[in-house]
Amino acid sequence: MQAWPLARKIQVTQTRIMEWYYHYGGNVAVSFSGGKDSTVLLDMARRAFPEIRAVFVDTGLEYPEIREFVKTVPNVVWLRPELAFPKVIERYGYPIVSKEVARRIYYARKGSAWAFQHLAGLNKDGTPSRFNERFMKWRFLLDAPFPISDYCCTVMKKQPIHRFTRQTGAMQIIGTMACESAIRQNSYLKNGCNAFHKKEPTSQPMSFWLEQDVLQYLQFTGIPYASGIYGQITEQKGKLVTTGAHRTGCMFCMFGAHLEKEPNRFQRMALTHPNQYDYCIHKLGCGAALDYIGVPYAA
Repeated sequence: MQAWPLARKIQVTQTRIMEWYYHYGGNVAVSFSGGKDSTVLLDMARRAFPEIRAVFVDTGLEYPEIREFVKTVPNVVWLRPELAFPKVIERYGYPIVSKEVARRIYYARKGSAWAFQHLAGLNKDGTPSRFNERFMKWRFLLDAPFPISDYCCTVMKKQPIHRFTRQTGAMQIIGTMACESAIRQNSYLKNGCNAFHKKEPTSQPMSFWLEQDVLQYLQFTGIPYASGIYGQITEQKGKLVTTGAHRTGCMFCMFGAHLEKEPNRFQRMALTHPNQYDYCIHKLGCGAALDYIGVPYAA
């Protein structure tokens, strides 16, 4: 499906959106981050249903250019998390390395046997696990002088959306793609695009898209997107790329930063958003966390 031409992907995605919409009698909402993926999703949804609502969670961690772009989009409900980011990292911990690693560090520190075993490269029964070997090199984080967890996304983004869904009954349509992480790939393989059967049903109708499809859609349709942060879409070595940021998400998120080539997200932030950089690195203490895992951040 990932190898399908864009026209077929658009057709199948809009079909999945329509199935979701009619299944819930139109009481649905598009989870809209202001990023390029959710911008494409919202455009496809509104081509079929112009009145469909969008929901934006104003975490305070978005790039200012993203927030300004969201303000230009009509019929968007703004939500806020109950805890600000400084309180989240104080209570739960810093989001470093990956959600999977951070979750295991958090629970291992609380005495969970399964988390200790995974960090030792073992299965629950104590036998060696090729799957869990990837966690072994991060076992040193158990001794880190700061808290670590994967709860940031849950508290800052998921909980406000869940509250909105409980209050309104509006079932979410989300622009995540399987190519973004192993977790999302496994979720798609297990649930498909429209997970009607889940305890908290969700629709991910773009799961089989690739980033190239998103950029091609934006270029082909010419719809507005947050060009203030992404820049222009150009072609380099046969691939579409953005001249600005490649991914936006939360400005202070450290997940995956160790995999980036220099200049990484924080080194770029130092040049493009110096005030946010200073707050993140020095006032919030993210610099110390990055130092501990060997990620450079000075411009």
